[in-house]
Amino acid sequence: MREFMIIFKQAFTTKAKTKSFIITTSIMIAAVFLFANMEKIIDTVKGATGGDKDSAEVLQVLDESGVLAERLKMQLESNESGIKVELSSKSENALTEQVKEGEIDSFVTLGLDDTNTIQANYISMSAMDFSLPMMLEEALKSIQTEMKAEELSLSGEQVQTLFAPIQFEQQSVSPSAKSQEELSQARGLVYVLMFLIYFAVIVYSSMIATEVAAEKSSRVMEILISSVSPVKHMFAKVLGIGSLGLLQMVLLGLAGYIALKTTGSEMADGFFSVFGFSNMNVGTLVYALVFFLLGYFLFATLAALLGSLVSRTEDVQQIIMPMTLLIVAGFMIAATGLGNPEMAYIKYASFFPFFAPLVMFLRVGMLELPVWEPLLSIAIMLVTIFLLGFFGARVYRGGVLMYGPSRSLKDIKKAIQLGKE
Repeated sequence: MREFMIIFKQAFTTKAKTKSFIITTSIMIAAVFLFANMEKIIDTVKGATGGDKDSAEVLQVLDESGVLAERLKMQLESNESGIKVELSSKSENALTEQVKEGEIDSFVTLGLDDTNTIQANYISMSAMDFSLPMMLEEALKSIQTEMKAEELSLSGEQVQTLFAPIQFEQQSVSPSAKSQEELSQARGLVYVLMFLIYFAVIVYSSMIATEVAAEKSSRVMEILISSVSPVKHMFAKVLGIGSLGLLQMVLLGLAGYIALKTTGSEMADGFFSVFGFSNMNVGTLVYALVFFLLGYFLFATLAALLGSLVSRTEDVQQIIMPMTLLIVAGFMIAATGLGNPEMAYIKYASFFPFFAPLVMFLRVGMLELPVWEPLLSIAIMLVTIFLLGFFGARVYRGGVLMYGPSRSLKDIKKAIQLGKE
């Protein structure tokens, strides 16, 4: 046990003290605070450069009808759009030249056809200008409705009855379904936690494989296995780096929570509301932790096995490519299930041990599942981890003694034979 703890502490502290880990963690925490305070930063930059977030955007209007410009101005003011309408006396060609030369950003021509229907043409330099045209279109639709109502001598109350929304509710009789409101809240939370699980598993598993290969390439492994068994060495590495990964995830989670809570901005409140953090389900967090740990140990054991087959860190990415593809496939399957987690292939994939950390967590977070389903998935993962650990220990025992250009999974058989000797 003493040797196990020594290697555990060495794996944890060595990686924790590296410049790459400290810098990466610091950058990620800084990015979290930067994102949370983005609104304040933008306002500060606008103030420093002379911009004012309350200043109105000027829109040049060429009104051929003689009546629409004033109506548009009143409509935009009532919507508090921040757009200032200016009636232009210039021709359309002259305004187009001003747009090309950058003197004005855009303009709109307004007119009425024979049926008293609004004809609008919005011209700007950029084809990616979406916000202003959409607001103009909505405002002009409202004006068109008012004009048609006047033609038909309809009162304001009568117009409102024409556009009164229907009462529509969606219910599901499936025993595993949540309400639409619960599903919307759970979707954001599940996606965020699912991405963290995916990120942690793929990063820290790769880190373990690289660490094992680095010790082999420096011949440190020969000294280590003379005083401690390769099996203890493997699991101490897995637990040490896993603890470091969990610590990093906790630090990022605390940083994100503090950043969003201390900003006090509408964006922070919207983030908590949209992603479901305002009504956080404790059970979902518990399952996130369970599947994070199980997924990590599953892939970390596999990564240690594969890392023991190579003698150079340059070969690590090639040897762990099949494992990486498994993780990516699990994430893609889970991502496709965000829209409909009750699809049959999502259910089947949630019991496949290499997909379960992401796919079963998706189903648990978004559906009301019977307890036996997640428990069965967890049991399958535990059995897989045990079997992979037993098999991996045999491969690891021989793999750490293999040197040379070892880049193929066929070397597993060679490692097992070497471990028996």
